[in-house]
Amino acid sequence: MQKPLTCVEICAGAGGQALGLAMAGFVHVALVEYEEEYCNTLKQNRPEWNIICKDVRNFDGKPYRGVDLLAGGVPCPPFSIAGKKLGKEDERDLFPEALRLIKEIEPRAVMLENVRGFLDKGFAEYRQFILESIEKLGYNTQIRLLNASDFGVPQLRPRVVIVGIKKEENGSFSYPQGDADMTLTVGNALYDLMAENKWKYAKKWAKNANRIAPTLVGGSKKHGGPDLGPVRAKKAWEELGVDGKGVANTAPESDFEGMPRLTSRMLARIQGFPDTWTFGKKKTAACRMIGNAFPPPVAKAVGEKIKECLDYGGINC
Repeated sequence: MQKPLTCVEICAGAGGQALGLAMAGFVHVALVEYEEEYCNTLKQNRPEWNIICKDVRNFDGKPYRGVDLLAGGVPCPPFSIAGKKLGKEDERDLFPEALRLIKEIEPRAVMLENVRGFLDKGFAEYRQFILESIEKLGYNTQIRLLNASDFGVPQLRPRVVIVGIKKEENGSFSYPQGDADMTLTVGNALYDLMAENKWKYAKKWAKNANRIAPTLVGGSKKHGGPDLGPVRAKKAWEELGVDGKGVANTAPESDFEGMPRLTSRMLARIQGFPDTWTFGKKKTAACRMIGNAFPPPVAKAVGEKIKECLDYGGINC
């Protein structure tokens, strides 16, 4: 009987990538996350996971040498259009820690994700340094921009995914293709949640919300409460019949008039989380966790392709 594939994940956040990789068949032996609220969310949803709540800079990878996969979503503000785009000069840049852990752990495969801004011209030199550094550690490395909407997530959410497969695995990784035609509109995805209090306009609302959502934003502790992002994003939500200036506690009541606000549960569904995944009782914190997450269906799709390489020694991967 084949042993399950193991995974160490850094910068685990609220568990979007971890959940997707678990659905792809990986067993997490350690998840490293710095923020206590996120750690609590991980523990609440998966008490069997080994959650290490500490700064990844202080995490020793050597005890986990030889796991099948090292994964993580290193902080995106250094490369985000919403940030100052300081790149490697940003103190939050944790790519150096990812490289250190690849060297310490020597996993069979690596998966690192970040925002689309990582592909900007201004980061070309640093991006090349990262990819070449992973290559020098013994990996065939690729990078691609994946759109979450190609994997069933009803949201415009492009993410950069770096995958490295150890050269001795004798196989070349290929990214999942996805199918945008399989993706629900916002209206179809959220109709049942909008209608749970028997809102009389739910069907009409769903018919109007006939596109995918704009990118959800999580923001930081310093900026923003529970809302749906900057002015441009709020306008896009308004076109879908959603008031993006805040987040609701409950779905609209039966006689509600006007544009409804989304609940955190609705936001989680738009991010690709199952309805069973909980984010605590604080609305602002929940919205931040959801908005900063990597969509589980995308992680699952990439994880399945990595698993093919590792299961079959490179055949058909």
